[in-house]
Order: sequence, then C-alpha cells, then structure tokens
Amino acid sequence: MKKLLALVLALTTVLGLLAGCGAKENTTEPTTEDTANTETNDAPATTEDTAETGSEETTDDSGAVVVDLTILKEADESMLNTYSMIAVNPDAPFTNADGNAVSDVTINTAGADALMHWMLLPETMEVATNYGMKEYGNTLFYAVDGAPTYEGEIPAATEETKTIRLSTTTSVNDSGLLAYLLPQFEEAYGYTVEVQSAGTGKAIEAAKFGNADLILVHSKSQEEEFVNAGFARVIDGMETERLTFLYNYFVLCGPSADPAGVKDAATVLDAFAAIAEGKYPFISRGDGSGTHTKELSLWPAELGITEDPESFADYTDWYISANAGMGACLVMAEEMGGYILTDKATFLTFVANNGVME
Repeated sequence: MKKLLALVLALTTVLGLLAGCGAKENTTEPTTEDTANTETNDAPATTEDTAETGSEETTDDSGAVVVDLTILKEADESMLNTYSMIAVNPDAPFTNADGNAVSDVTINTAGADALMHWMLLPETMEVATNYGMKEYGNTLFYAVDGAPTYEGEIPAATEETKTIRLSTTTSVNDSGLLAYLLPQFEEAYGYTVEVQSAGTGKAIEAAKFGNADLILVHSKSQEEEFVNAGFARVIDGMETERLTFLYNYFVLCGPSADPAGVKDAATVLDAFAAIAEGKYPFISRGDGSGTHTKELSLWPAELGITEDPESFADYTDWYISANAGMGACLVMAEEMGGYILTDKATFLTFVANNGVME
C-alpha cells in the first residue's frame, strides 16, 4: 500500500506540473554559497533507456524493513551544507501574504536571544556535535571552524517571554536534532519552543510575515537576502546577524544497484550528468528549500533546470518535482527506486527508522 500511495503521489505531481507549464512564474535561478563550477567532465557511460521505476520491499530476519536507498556520493566540497541562526528584527518591514505592510507584529526578542545564546554555549555545541553517535553510530553535525560561542548567563523564562517561535527547515527537523536538544533547553529555563518546519524559502517567508522570532536555515544566498532586507538583528554579544555554527554534507543517494553509475563518477557534477543522460528517476524537493537550491546548482548548465516548472517540462519522464519535505521525498525515492539529494543527518535518521518518516 505504501508503494502504491507513493506512485500515485508521483503521478499526480507530474500531471500537475504538465498542466502548469503554460503559466510561467517570475522566478530567479537561486545561488548558494557553495555552488560548484558548472564545467563537468564527460559523464560515465549509461544506458539510453529510461530505468524502470519502483523497488521491491525487503525485510531482514526480524521482519524489519531493509532500506535499499543508499549513499552513493558524499563529502564532496561542492556538497557542504552549513546551518545558520538569525534573530528577527522587531522593526522589520513585515508584510502579509498579499504584500501589504503589517504593523501589529510582536517579536519575542528576549526569548530568541535566550535560545540562540544557549545553542552557542560550548556545552550545547558539544551535545549537538555528538548527536547521532549513540542512535546511528555516526556523527550527523559538525561545528563550523571559528563558530560564534557564548559563555554568559541564560535568563529564565517569564510569562511574557516563555513562548519562542522558531522557523526552521524540514532537514533540521527531520534529522531529530531539535527534538533531541530543545527539551533540555525548555526544562532548564522554562521556555516553550514552537517549531515550524518547511523548506528554507518558506521558513524565511514565515519570518518576513512576522510569524517567527528566529530562524534556523541552510541557504546562504537566501539568508543574506533576509539580512539585507532589514529583517535581521544582531543579538547581544555577537558581531553579525547571521550566526553560522553547524555543518554537515549533502549526500547523493540512490538505489543500491546504482544503474546510473553514480558511485563511480569522478565528481558529484559528473554523477548528476549521468542521471540526466540516462533519464533515471530523480526526486527533487521542488520547494525552494536549501536542499532544492543546492540541487539546482549541480545539474549540467545546458539542461537549464531552475525552480520554474517550464524549465524542466521536457524532463518530467524522469525529473519529479515533489514540492515536499525531506522525509517525504526520501520515502518517494525509496519506493520509486530513484536518486535524491539530501542532507546526511536526515538520511541516516530515515534508515534508522526503517524507511518511515513521521
């Protein structure tokens, strides 16, 4: 049943894209802080026929589902994935969804400061960078060299400051990091953190509407645009609005059989070229997230793939723009035997959960 639902979802997505290709949106091709050189070597030899989609579900001796999706390309410098926290400026030019100015926005600056300072404590950073070793046998996040730190006091919550609205990405949320860290912060200081997760673009948009006190995202170009537009502020003890403190790597995953030969490709750029050349199923986030932005930078330039549905209208027999979160897209890739770009933390969580993402 799970396989059937995923296939129906994929078919519905493709039909919707074909229907919407006639109405071109005004979008700008995004850039990222680690956009790789678009020059690629010749792609590895691939079959000319489109790969058959779908994979058989297998189980181990205990009856647990064995995930076939596997990491095929990782730790390529063009796949570096950095995470930043930014506090929302209470005097920012907030608007509603229609673009009209909004003036009655209340931002919990004290609560945002408390959470961000706590996240930057040396002891919290140690906990964050050790997350995953016990559960998954692998480190999921690393501290950025020269990351900002804080060693001051964290104030306890008051009735006015106790609720903190955090807008973040599905990659951070699906990795389990926040569910691991935030209860410790809440118990120690009496705050309640309301987490809203979406792709980076939507997470930032929520803050622009005044619906967040701080953001935790991973797309430098979009973060800098947020700062330059006046939506950010510098918190006490810090020098800049944008506090980049953790990183990991995006990974290119696919079926263990690897029909595109991704694992043997010289670089991730060659790997993406091989997928396109052989028309092997690829599941794109398609949601303006940091992961989606990174993916767009890795396709051969001559394909012209951008956020605009019209740009990949000729590729919808293999390129599936899901407009969904990281966990949902991993499930689709597993069920369809497709390739996918994801952050390593969420992928390892996906495997540890036997291919189930809540």
